[in-house]
Amino acid sequence: MERSIFAALVGGLLGISTLGGLAFIWGPFEPHQPPPPPGRSEGEWRLLDPVTYQNISVFPVVSSTSQDTSPFLTLEEALATGEVLVREQGSEGLVRGRDGRTVYVPQNNTGASVNQLVLINRSRRPLLLLAGELVSGGKQDRVIGKDRIIPAGAPPLPLSVFCVEHGRWTGVSQFAAAKTIVHPSVRERAAVDQKQEEVWDAVRSGTTAKAAPAAPAARMSMQDVQGAIDTNGRTEAYEKIYQSRAVGVSIDDFVEEVRARFARATSGLKDERVVGVVVAYGGEVAWSDIFASGDLFDHYWNKLLRSYAVEALARPTYRAVASRDNANTFLRRLNGRETEETEPGVYRWREINEGRLAQIELDALQPKHMTLHRLLLHRTS
Repeated sequence: MERSIFAALVGGLLGISTLGGLAFIWGPFEPHQPPPPPGRSEGEWRLLDPVTYQNISVFPVVSSTSQDTSPFLTLEEALATGEVLVREQGSEGLVRGRDGRTVYVPQNNTGASVNQLVLINRSRRPLLLLAGELVSGGKQDRVIGKDRIIPAGAPPLPLSVFCVEHGRWTGVSQFAAAKTIVHPSVRERAAVDQKQEEVWDAVRSGTTAKAAPAAPAARMSMQDVQGAIDTNGRTEAYEKIYQSRAVGVSIDDFVEEVRARFARATSGLKDERVVGVVVAYGGEVAWSDIFASGDLFDHYWNKLLRSYAVEALARPTYRAVASRDNANTFLRRLNGRETEETEPGVYRWREINEGRLAQIELDALQPKHMTLHRLLLHRTS
């Protein structure tokens, strides 16, 4: 009897021990973590060695995966083909033509506003807008204030903008593609700070980055920029200010040298495409633009490179090269205060702030969920 009881106790203890062992092997239950949204997985990106010239370092960001971004229309091509119209506010009226299509006719009222234009997307594709893209003409040159998507066939929409031409308030209502993205100091003020006076200050000063007291001189000084402003009849037309002859240095030569080095550095890629860049000035990693596809990056690359070059020429000529480890931090997702705006079925825009870093992402919700553009910057203010 005692032996039977003893055997039962031993058997029970062995059973408990076995269950405990299985529990140890399996571990505690953890709920399934959902995958990150499409197009935003940092693991899909790889950083190459920097392309360096003067005081700029450009790290190519490559990926073996690419989204189909062909359904989206860009501002430059849309304005060039007439599929999209940008007008001063209050300058357009709507009537129906004989074929039933909407016709836009000028109005005589004077409701134009510095910080708001009207955009009409007449195409059959959604329109992609990036903060910092320049539209030239109207009463003043303006830059787009925020990344967004305008759906195909949308009614005339108010468009938030910032003026980069302080002084002129005359001209026709129509705007044209300028094939220009403003340089990072101006783009930061428009996209993040959202303040008109600070946009004008950034245009006038060239850069808003604070230099150390003993910093080497920049190749494009504030005096160069101010002189260009005075020469242009006290207007601050962005494109005129940064023409090579106006500022006394050759921006074109600078751009061509970086472009050639970048092309050589990325020519041997196999099964990967360049989808973005991380940019450093001297030893400071300052900026990145990453896109959902290599095709979209290729479309913006020339304009972006020119904007980075203008910033480099306005900053001190430090010859230090930023570390790859620091550049890699620009590929991680920030963990901080988040602000979000959504147009259901069209796009989601969000901004995340962590210390002096600001990250802005634009997600398309149709025809497929993807992050079309991701901007990360180290704030200068």
